[in-house]
Amino acid sequence: MNLKAFMKSGHPPTLFCAFLYFDFCFAIWVMNGAMAPFISEQFHLTPMEKGFMLSVPVLAGAFMRFPTGLLAQYITRKWAAMFEMGLITIGLLYGYFFVDSYAEVIYMGIPLGIAGASFGVALSLGGGWFPPKYKGLAIGIAGAGNSGAVIAMLFAPPLAVKYGWSSVYGYAIILMLIPMALMLFLAKEPPDLERKKLSDYLKILVEKDAWVFNIIYIVSFGGYIGFTMFLPTFFHDQFGIPKSQMGQYAAVIAIMASVLRIAGGWAADRWGGIRMLNTLLILIAVGAFAASLLPSVLITTAILILIFSALGAANGSTFQLVPLRFAYATPIAMSLVGEVGALGGGLLPNAMGISKQYLGSFSGGFIFFGAMSIVALIVLRVVQRRWTTSWVGEGGKALHHEEKAYEA
Repeated sequence: MNLKAFMKSGHPPTLFCAFLYFDFCFAIWVMNGAMAPFISEQFHLTPMEKGFMLSVPVLAGAFMRFPTGLLAQYITRKWAAMFEMGLITIGLLYGYFFVDSYAEVIYMGIPLGIAGASFGVALSLGGGWFPPKYKGLAIGIAGAGNSGAVIAMLFAPPLAVKYGWSSVYGYAIILMLIPMALMLFLAKEPPDLERKKLSDYLKILVEKDAWVFNIIYIVSFGGYIGFTMFLPTFFHDQFGIPKSQMGQYAAVIAIMASVLRIAGGWAADRWGGIRMLNTLLILIAVGAFAASLLPSVLITTAILILIFSALGAANGSTFQLVPLRFAYATPIAMSLVGEVGALGGGLLPNAMGISKQYLGSFSGGFIFFGAMSIVALIVLRVVQRRWTTSWVGEGGKALHHEEKAYEA
């Protein structure tokens, strides 16, 4: 790849701002996951209560993704991002000053979940300046902002040990001021938005291809966010890892998804997103079934690294395809796919908690996820021939001669 040509083909400052915006928002989105063992200890939560607490920000972020993408279509992605970060700051202020019960933790999870809505806006903003042949890489770079989970896992638990878990939400306010300032002064709105009536955009809701992407993303991103939220609790409850160290295990695993997201986007540009997803979904399923055996902490960590690597690459591969299929409304399409995918992430903490409470083991949660991966693989195999004969090239590579989105 010619890096110089890639940088010249778009607007790097906007791509950087999109990455940072998504990165810090993602850190806020998974903050409750990093704090879960501290909160659970203070309020004496059951496994099911833990799972529900962790699913609330995921679900709140999921439900906000499509409306946020729709908002961005009309007020621009830059200002939609600024508005969202302002709302997140209000949620953090609430967490710092007012949360002192389990019910209030649940309430706090709703405004913090808005941080998860940054997905479609950030990826479309960052990738909007770049031509089709570089879409996968540009969107992969912006999407690598899910490395914000590493920030939360590494720094939040030690801060909670030293200053108390509620203080972490106060420190997080500082995080949000950085991307807000950079977004305001450096980012420029890409010229790729095509103005249409609201009814034209809402047609995406009933597009068959959009729902195929949704099913795949339930596995690739839903798996990522669901497991990321639950990893500190899993390592603490399953292996007795101290609260001050559990974030280190989770961070090592989570960083792989961020790094491989970029690689997945690049590989999808080169070899095709469909070809990549066929391989990656198999790896995810095999890894999930292996993890259900709950081997030693080191072997489990290695398996989870493999799973997260495949999840990250699958995320990048999925969003190499989405803007090729829906170029006329990329923010909305990305937000819809991201919304449904994140909803899938809300299933996993609950599945893990229910499995632990009623079966006495986390194995059932991993088996459930493995089965989801197989379903997504079957759906992809059913549609891939039609895709490669209509709007995308062999294996899912971009048709460089055609800039316009395919419309069924």
